[in-house]
Amino acid sequence: MSSRLTLDPDLPEVDDLLSLFLQDTPLLDVRAPVEFEEGAFPNTLNRPLIDNEERHRIGKTYKDLGQDAAIELGLTLVSGDKKQQRVQAWREFAQAHPNGVLYCFRGGLRSKTAQQWLHETGIDLPRVKGGYKAMRRFLIDQLEANAQRMRPVVLGGRTGVGKTRFLRRCTPHLDLEGLAWHRGSAFGRHATPQPPQVTFENTLSIQLLRLVQGGNPHFVAEDESRNIGARHIPMPFFEHFSQAPVVVLEAGLDERIEVTLQEYVHDALGEYRELYGDTEGFSRWAEYLQGSLDRIQRRLGGDRHQRISHTLREALHRHEQAGDSEAHREWIRQLLVNYYDSMYEYQLEKKKDRICFSGDHHAVSEFLHSEYDIGVAPNFDIE
Repeated sequence: MSSRLTLDPDLPEVDDLLSLFLQDTPLLDVRAPVEFEEGAFPNTLNRPLIDNEERHRIGKTYKDLGQDAAIELGLTLVSGDKKQQRVQAWREFAQAHPNGVLYCFRGGLRSKTAQQWLHETGIDLPRVKGGYKAMRRFLIDQLEANAQRMRPVVLGGRTGVGKTRFLRRCTPHLDLEGLAWHRGSAFGRHATPQPPQVTFENTLSIQLLRLVQGGNPHFVAEDESRNIGARHIPMPFFEHFSQAPVVVLEAGLDERIEVTLQEYVHDALGEYRELYGDTEGFSRWAEYLQGSLDRIQRRLGGDRHQRISHTLREALHRHEQAGDSEAHREWIRQLLVNYYDSMYEYQLEKKKDRICFSGDHHAVSEFLHSEYDIGVAPNFDIE
């Protein structure tokens, strides 16, 4: 070890990962941004010790010349004003989160260095023993174990019945689409990207860990295929989830059109306009709708796709020119009746042995409460 870097062996270390996640402890990730973007945890701030380019140079030096030379280069690259700026960022985190902890990839030199430099300014922030790698391994193991213990009740129903809205009224519930940041259909993409697969798995494991540790009650989760957009549900969870009882939520076609209009048109357009402004946001949203429709062209069939596409273009034109969104109801109606309903009937047939109840919002609320002790908040805005 270089004489330029002396580490105090007695700086605090944390190895109780269960408490770390159950208590939603604020986390300071000092890995490089490229590592953070591949996968992270909730309630985490990335304030790296070294940036991506520095990491690349140090890694190459380590490979060519060994550890001591790599450390010397790192201390040279992160010195002076650059060092002060990075230490100040860590200080701000520690001051805002006195109960926080920091970590690097393996709980090694990077987190120890950050911890040492903070210590020299009068702040002692614990580091996670084993770092990100140990935390990730813990969550994978917990997900596999808790998937066998969990007691989900699957909420099914046709597209547009308001499953997600109903789900979020339930206590307790697990919002898989929220964790995956996708509405779970061909038109389900949001204006901002889905989280990395690893981040999705980490967050799912933490949510499940809290449910099981909190008494392992029955909870509601929306009926999902293995894939939610570009993210896939880990197999240990999905295998058990796929055997759970199914409760089917029912609603009439007009109500389903209303819900779909809100989600696909008003909510989605709002996201795009918030990101890009009114004009560009509308244009990008229109492209998203048309692209979503085009992706299911083969399943729709050429003629049906052409009819719905024509209706969609007319609705978009009217919406853009006159601000009138009512024309969207027709292509939504065609899509629900001619595409989603037939898919739903096929999927429901495969689950028929697991269906334990079907009914409208009020009936399903009563059933979940009486049979599974699941609370459902009132004032559903579609009722």
